Amino acid sequence: MIRLPQPRLRQLRIVAVATTGLLVASALVAPASNAQTVPQAAPAPALTNTIPGVDEIVSSPNLRQIANVPKVAPLDATNSDIAFQGKYAFAGNYNGFVIYDISRPSAPKVTARVLCPGSQNDISVHGDLLFLSTDSSRSDDSCNSTAQGADVKDSWEGIKIFDIKNKANPRYIKSVETACGSHTHTLVPGKDRKAVYLYVSSYSPRAEFPDCQPPHDSISIIKVPVKKPTDAAVVATPNLFPDGGFPGSGTGSATTGCHDITAYPSKDLAAGACMGDGILLDIKNREKPRVINRVRDEVNFAFWHSATFNNSGTKVIFTDELGGGGAATCNEAVGPNRGADAIYDIAGRGNARTMTFRSYYKIPRANADTENCVAHNGSLIPVLGKDIMVQAWYQGGISVFDFTDSAKPKEIAFWERGPLSADTFVGGGTWSAYYYNGHIYSNDMVKGLDVLELNDWRTWTAKLTRYSELNVQTQPSYLGW
Repeated sequence: MIRLPQPRLRQLRIVAVATTGLLVASALVAPASNAQTVPQAAPAPALTNTIPGVDEIVSSPNLRQIANVPKVAPLDATNSDIAFQGKYAFAGNYNGFVIYDISRPSAPKVTARVLCPGSQNDISVHGDLLFLSTDSSRSDDSCNSTAQGADVKDSWEGIKIFDIKNKANPRYIKSVETACGSHTHTLVPGKDRKAVYLYVSSYSPRAEFPDCQPPHDSISIIKVPVKKPTDAAVVATPNLFPDGGFPGSGTGSATTGCHDITAYPSKDLAAGACMGDGILLDIKNREKPRVINRVRDEVNFAFWHSATFNNSGTKVIFTDELGGGGAATCNEAVGPNRGADAIYDIAGRGNARTMTFRSYYKIPRANADTENCVAHNGSLIPVLGKDIMVQAWYQGGISVFDFTDSAKPKEIAFWERGPLSADTFVGGGTWSAYYYNGHIYSNDMVKGLDVLELNDWRTWTAKLTRYSELNVQTQPSYLGW
């Protein structure tokens, strides 16, 4: 997302081409020989024009809001990602994070607010530990730091670690600096359970940045000993694109790192959304992830943003954050295949696994040109026998869709607020929409935490699955058939 503290000399971490450039056709650049390209999908039905009024809420009958907790100062900056543990939700904010008691989903209560500026403050939890990504160049690693240019050698970006044993009083205990900062991170449990690993994604190197030099085709891997987290350190920086990533085009971003990685630890598998490339990773050796398949979409994808597996690990959905989350792309002009999800089937075993494109999915409603709307963060809903996902679309709201037939995804529920302004473009909307233990939790960038209830015969079996902890990018498996 594009809202970062000012002043800042380092370029904003959004799509590396202008929004106007993303919305026009351009010549395509030939891919590397080992990258599979995607054919253009057939045209989808026209969008439905159901634009609500300013702040008006519309929804399908099976999805309703049951709670909202507004933002308050000093955590009144942009809200970001969410993690869960027991009866708590941990919500990131560009100024820190909030811990909510969600034991009563219809009445969440604030347990703690922690002021610690540093976008995006992408968040995950494990036991008594909380991890926070800092992707804005800071004067130091403290929670009292100020913005400082990335061209200054002693500037800091990376991971902050907190002890959250006392949920009402989290303690900052350790920092780990990483190359180019930490836009997002993915928690991967160690095989021996004695340590967890953080796969740190970052991008956009520049020659004038001492700690973010090009080329930057790697991720940083931090090992965190669970019983001694203050020993956390970078243990590897694997190069995922030794032959170079996508070089970029007029419609697609060049690959200079990864934006986000979703791990499926029980299957030793991960999917990387890496700006211009989508990759499948073998993570059996946690410190040496290996790329086993790579795909590109030079027709419709601008910026590979995130990934979600189905429960069996036979499908993966990649999202395209066309316009970097700061543009109105859910309209007739952009169409149904851009700024959308792309669904891939995964076939084969071991190193022979491949991803094959099947279809696009985008919300079937037009948004106003004053609203930012594009595919963003979502999670699998643990439904037996089907593949169903809930997803955030910024001001496009929340969509629940069935992709059991990967060639024919279909929306089954939606919830949406109207634009923040009817006359002027104003960014906002839901950053993350995740299903956790019977409810959908959404961190709206402007409006705060929303809780929704889904009542649909197609999803009732999800209520049989309860998680003690959920970091969505550390995808758990659930009982299926």
